[in-house]
Amino acid sequence: MNALLFDFINVTEKAALAAYPWIGRGEKNDADGASTQAMRDRLNLINMEGKIVIGEGELDEAPMLYIGERVGSGRGPAIDIAVDPLDGTTLISKGQGNSIAVIAGAPRGCLLHAPDIYMQKIAVGPKSAGKIDLDASLFQNLKAVAEANEKKISELNIIIQDRERHEELIREIRSLGASVTLFHDGDVIASIATAINKLEFDMFIGTGGAPEGVVSAVALACLGGDFQGRLLPANEQEYARCIKMGISNPTAKLTLNDIVKSPDCFFVATGVTDGLLLKGVSSNGGRMLTSHSFVTSGAAGGYQFVKTIHELV
Repeated sequence: MNALLFDFINVTEKAALAAYPWIGRGEKNDADGASTQAMRDRLNLINMEGKIVIGEGELDEAPMLYIGERVGSGRGPAIDIAVDPLDGTTLISKGQGNSIAVIAGAPRGCLLHAPDIYMQKIAVGPKSAGKIDLDASLFQNLKAVAEANEKKISELNIIIQDRERHEELIREIRSLGASVTLFHDGDVIASIATAINKLEFDMFIGTGGAPEGVVSAVALACLGGDFQGRLLPANEQEYARCIKMGISNPTAKLTLNDIVKSPDCFFVATGVTDGLLLKGVSSNGGRMLTSHSFVTSGAAGGYQFVKTIHELV
């Protein structure tokens, strides 16, 4: 799959460029639709037997790359693909930062097929890999992460989504002495940030979308970090959907290896608006645009930033 990395970079670049004209226009579904169509068009040019296993939110009104959709030429490796053509649709509609176009993948059968429901999540970088446990107490996890990073708990910085459902968690973290950094939307980047040393986040924790959890897990698998999750079906219908998608115990703790079953995986994100990790699409004047992408692969190790100049036709 490493041979196809530049093809997948082109996929997220085209999706980001398609969303660019919609920044700040208040039309999140139109932005998502443009990004989705551009992503689908480019995916279908790649020599692979691609299958979407994590698609756009099932509850969105916007056009989807739907779960089960076949993409690619039908020739080449069989790949399970997780996509979010525009992570942060509300952000782009308001002209705010951290909106990205994302794709991740692994060999056929190696990604968790997660429905669009909530997931409890915890993520860390390489130094803390193997030290976290979703079944342990918050104090035990903070202590383990602090020890792995040769820090005191009071020196930890935990990144959490700014939501009412996290208020008690935030209070508890602060009461234990650690610092909290809040973000509004885009928990894929927040999870990945724990594995990027210069960003100085020791742990991501909270509840968010399960599809985003799978995408984050792929990135952290490539980066040598760690991720655990637990699906949180809200009712019998959501529980039944988990069963239908092949998850025999929908409320069991999911380790990184449960979510991503192969080291031969990849993750690519291209910025649409400026954010924590990536710069957004920018105009060079005339008919030139610049994109900024983040790429990591389990086969290659490490990560790269890719800056591309696009001449519009």
